[in-house]
Amino acid sequence: MIDGRTVVERCEVLAACTDEPGRITRPFASDAMRRAHLYVREWMRQAGITVMRDNIGNLHGRYEGTGNTTLLLGSHLDSVRDAGKYDGPLGVMVAIAAVHRLHDEARRLPFAIEILAFADEEGLRYGSTYLGSRAVAGTFDPRDLDRPDTAGFTMAEAIRAFGGDPTRISEDRWSGDLLGYCEVHIEQGPVLESRALPVGVVSAIAGQSRMLVEFIGQAGHAGTVPMDRRKDALTAGAELVLAVEAAATTQPGLVATVGRLEVEPGVSNVIPGRATLSLDVRHADDRIRTAACEALLARARELAKRRKLAVEIRSLSENAAVQCEPTLVSLLTRAVKDAKQQPLALTSGAGHDAVAMSALTGVGMLFVRCKGGVSHNPAESVTAADVSVAIDVLGRFLALLARP
Repeated sequence: MIDGRTVVERCEVLAACTDEPGRITRPFASDAMRRAHLYVREWMRQAGITVMRDNIGNLHGRYEGTGNTTLLLGSHLDSVRDAGKYDGPLGVMVAIAAVHRLHDEARRLPFAIEILAFADEEGLRYGSTYLGSRAVAGTFDPRDLDRPDTAGFTMAEAIRAFGGDPTRISEDRWSGDLLGYCEVHIEQGPVLESRALPVGVVSAIAGQSRMLVEFIGQAGHAGTVPMDRRKDALTAGAELVLAVEAAATTQPGLVATVGRLEVEPGVSNVIPGRATLSLDVRHADDRIRTAACEALLARARELAKRRKLAVEIRSLSENAAVQCEPTLVSLLTRAVKDAKQQPLALTSGAGHDAVAMSALTGVGMLFVRCKGGVSHNPAESVTAADVSVAIDVLGRFLALLARP
C-alpha cells in the first residue's frame, strides 16, 4: 500500500536531485531534473503506468481506462533556488500513489488517467513560468526559446541537450476528450493549519502580474558629488519598494512583493547608477490587480521624473485569475466529506500549473496543510498523516468521477 509515509519518503529522494549541494535547486532541463526523471519513471512503472517524455521535457504517465475520455492529474518537478521538498513533487507523488492503489486492486475506471510531471513551473532558469503546462495547454510562446540563462544558453539549446526538440513543442499540446485537470499541492499558506484541517478545496486562483522596473541614473563618487546633484537610482528604488508595501496593506486581498533588487555598480563608495527591481502583484479580482499595477507603475515614472532618472518597465508575465471548474470543486468537496474530513474552500494566492491548464480544460485543486504556511523555503514541511488523507481524498474523487 502506497501511503503518506511512502510519498514523503519519495519527496525526500527527489530532494537529493539538486544542482547545488546542500540545498534543493532543480531548474528546467538540468542534470538534477534528469536524475529526478529516473526515479519518477520507475515509480510510475511500478504503478502500472506507461511513461513517455514530450518535447519540452514533461513526463507523461498514462493509466488506461475502459472509455475514451481522460482525466489529467499532476504538478511540477522543478523548484526555486534553495527550495523545500514538497512544492510541486508532492502533487506528482500523490497522483502516482492514487493510481498505484487502482493498479494493486486491478481496477480500471471508465476513463484513462494521465499524470503530468511538468518540466518547469517556477521559471527559475529562464524567468518564464509554466513552460511545461503551457506546452501541454497549447499556449507556449515560441519566442521564449530565444531566452538565455545566466550562462548564455538559450532555452532551445537547453531543450535539445535534455533530449527534446524545440521545433516540435506545438505537438506537445494535449488533444482528445478531457474530463478536466486536478492538482494536489501544499497550501503554501497558514489557513488550513489555523483551522486544524489536513486538506482544503481550492475555489479560485489569484491573478498575477510580474514585472521588472529599472531606474537608470548616474554613478559617481560617494565623497565628491553633492547631494543636490546626484542621480541616485537606488533611492528611487527604495521609495518604490515602500510604495509597493503601502499599496498592498491598504487594499484588502492584494499582495505585492519586491523580491529582487539589483544595484550597479554595487560598491560602497559609488553612487548607484542603476537599480533593477522585480514586482509581483496578485489579487483574485483582475480589475483590482490591474488598477494596482497601473498605480505603482505611475508612481515609478513619477519618482524617475522627480529624481531626473530614466525608467524602463518590462512585463515578464500576466496571468488572469482562474475560477476552478464547479463540477470538480463539488466532487472534491464531497470526497473530503466522504473521507470524514471537514471541507473548506480556499482561494490560492500562489500560481500553479492549473493556471496554464485552465486554457485547455476545467481545473480543480486540493491543498494539503503545510507547517506554518512556509513554502519556497527549506523549512517546508508536511505530515505523512495529512498526505495519507490527500491520497484517500483523491482516490474517492476518482471513484465519484467514475460513477454514471
